[in-house]
Amino acid sequence: MAVFKEFKEFAMRGNVIDLAIGIVIGAAFGKIVTSLVNDVIMPPLGLLIGGVNFTDLKVVMKAAVGENPAVTLNYGNFVQVIFDFLIVAFAIFLLVKGLNRLKKKEEAKPTPPPAPSTEEKLLTEIRDLLKK
Repeated sequence: MAVFKEFKEFAMRGNVIDLAIGIVIGAAFGKIVTSLVNDVIMPPLGLLIGGVNFTDLKVVMKAAVGENPAVTLNYGNFVQVIFDFLIVAFAIFLLVKGLNRLKKKEEAKPTPPPAPSTEEKLLTEIRDLLKK
C-alpha cells in the first residue's frame, strides 16, 4: 500500500501533470505541423523542382520478381521527415524565444524593498533617541 501512496504523491505533483499536458499538446502540434508540411509546403516545393513528390523518391535496390515486392531505399520519406523536424524545431524555437522575452519583461519589473522588521524599527528608534 505504501507504494501506491507514494506513486499517488508523485503523480499529483505539478511537474508530472505539466509534463503530461505538454506531451499531449506536443503530439497534437506534431500532427498539425505534419499536415502543414505534407499538404501546404511540400506540393509547391515539389512543383518548383519539377513536379516531384518527395515521398515517391526512392532507389530500387532489387526489382520485383513474381509475387516478391521490390526492395527499395525510400529516401524521399526521410527528406519529408527532415522537413517536418526543421519546421517543428523552428516553431518551438520561436515559442521559447517569445516566452523568454515575456519572462525578461516580468523579471525587469522592480520589486519594492521588503518592509523593515520590527527589530529594525526598534533599533532605528533607539538610534534616533541616542542621537538626541
